[in-house]
Amino acid sequence: MQGVFIRLIVAADPDVFQERLNRFIEGLPEEAILVDIKFSTSSSGNQTTYAALVQYKTVEEWKE
Repeated sequence: MQGVFIRLIVAADPDVFQERLNRFIEGLPEEAILVDIKFSTSSSGNQTTYAALVQYKTVEEWKE
C-alpha cells in the first residue's frame, strides 16, 4: 500500500506519552488521515510502559 505509514510512540511516564502522541498528531500534514491507533501498556516490576501504534495515510488534496 502506497502512502500508508506506521509510527510507534512509547514512554514510561503517562504525561510524556500523551505529550509525544499529541505532538505527533498535531504535526501530521493536512493531507494525512488517521487510519487507526492501537494502545497498550506493559508492566515490569513497578514500571509501566505506555505505547501507541499509529497508522496514518497520505491522501491527495480535494480539488473541485
